[in-house]
Amino acid sequence: MDTSVVSFGFKHGLPLDADLVFDCRFLPNPHWVPELRALTGLDGAVREYVLSGPDSEALLARLSDLFELVLPAYAREGKSYLSIAIGCTGGQHRSVVIAEEVGAMMRRLGFSPTVHHRDLGR
Repeated sequence: MDTSVVSFGFKHGLPLDADLVFDCRFLPNPHWVPELRALTGLDGAVREYVLSGPDSEALLARLSDLFELVLPAYAREGKSYLSIAIGCTGGQHRSVVIAEEVGAMMRRLGFSPTVHHRDLGR
């Protein structure tokens, strides 16, 4: 099964081809931290900030449980392509961090997703 993960900003619209969409706007927003605002979710300081809270840990644990169930089930059903979209407000910080984590999670489960950050740099 061909898999992809895309981060996006809700203010730029939902990805139209997404099979599963997850909203991470409830996580702490680096945009409001002056020294992090100009950075992206690909920068270590932003990643550390986003992942430091208990809600991030809980989100990733639940997504892991969900993906352990649904990814093999989709493959067994013959689904040839699966697109997972992770959104935050602007698509610069939180969604990028979580999309990277989801990509790594899927690799640990034996899948080979492409990870794309649609709105990075907008």
